[in-house]
Amino acid sequence: MIMLRKNSVHILIFLFLVLFHGTRTCRAAGHGFARTSGNHFIVDGHPIYLNGFNAYWMMFMASSPHTKVKVTNTFQIASRYGMNIARTWAFSDGRANPLQSSPGVYNENMFKGLDFVISEAKKHGFYLILGLVNNWDDFGGRKQYVQWARERHHSLSSDDQFYTDPVVKGYYKNHVKTVLTRRNSITGVAYKDDPTIFAWELINEPSCKSDPSGKSVQGWIAEMAAHVKSIDRNHLLEIGHHGFYGESMKEKNPNNQLLGTDFIADNQIHGIDFATIHLYEDQWLPASTPKAQFAFANLWVKSHIKDCNSVLKKPLLVGEFGKSSKSPGYNVSARDRYFSWMYDNVYRSAKAGGSGVGAMFWQLMAQGMETFGDSYEVVLAESPSTASVIALQSKRLSTLS
Repeated sequence: MIMLRKNSVHILIFLFLVLFHGTRTCRAAGHGFARTSGNHFIVDGHPIYLNGFNAYWMMFMASSPHTKVKVTNTFQIASRYGMNIARTWAFSDGRANPLQSSPGVYNENMFKGLDFVISEAKKHGFYLILGLVNNWDDFGGRKQYVQWARERHHSLSSDDQFYTDPVVKGYYKNHVKTVLTRRNSITGVAYKDDPTIFAWELINEPSCKSDPSGKSVQGWIAEMAAHVKSIDRNHLLEIGHHGFYGESMKEKNPNNQLLGTDFIADNQIHGIDFATIHLYEDQWLPASTPKAQFAFANLWVKSHIKDCNSVLKKPLLVGEFGKSSKSPGYNVSARDRYFSWMYDNVYRSAKAGGSGVGAMFWQLMAQGMETFGDSYEVVLAESPSTASVIALQSKRLSTLS
């Protein structure tokens, strides 16, 4: 009976692949820069809908000749299931194997790894969203920027001063300029001139709990958005927002929690081209029942789509979502249902002309990367039923383009 189920799934995937011939969400490599038109994305005047994945590890793996094949394999297999966008890091600050070992000092080998990621994305017909710093400690993040300032005898009392201190902001601005003006050693194209890059992301999941008003983060976003656009007017820009609302709408947040961000006000800042949300109801509401968590998740997605439709009037991309294998009652079928639920929300919005026009799950990995796992990973070669769910979403969105 188990073998029958596996064979049935493989047959289903084969049929999807046949259907994809000549009809995929991916654009052909070499098309123009992504733009926005109202609450939609367009390329060369035509609408584009996004189905993709997160893979934070790509630059690191691409920096070694022994592991860069993982990047190629990941794009190849994701392409088979119709995906067209990936989100990854263009940062690794201090610590082991950094891109930026200290302010303004870069590891050329790691940069060449990022060059390879971009060239492989183009080769396989993918857009990239490149994040520029982390709010969290992983890969250095804002904590490392503040520490660099302290090491240079600059007195700072809190990591939240990442958003307000002129010295720290200067370090970040220099990093932005270095990345955006980088000339790819493989393609010869400067990053700021490469349409393979869909958008820049200012910071992964900003938060500043010491200022619940949100003013510190808003001031930082406004300053950094202007800085990015002064260097690169070709590319779209997004914040990297969780989606947490500000004080006036905190009842929409999990447990009314404030992170010092404001989904509405932050995404209204000049230079921010589209909005993003992330969704981890299992982490945000750990004491709640699975039923209550799902009810929150459902409202979270619908509320943000509605706000982007009526208030922001900008596209909305679900930048991260996933199903942890540590969740109570987890199995692959539960993950498949969860992915299908998210994809249904996106497809219904997109079909109706709404702002919800894409989603990227956290996270895709190649085989043999067990040490990179965080319980949310999807290995397509080992998950044929999940692959079929992803393929179906790609197929559905392709019919709207």
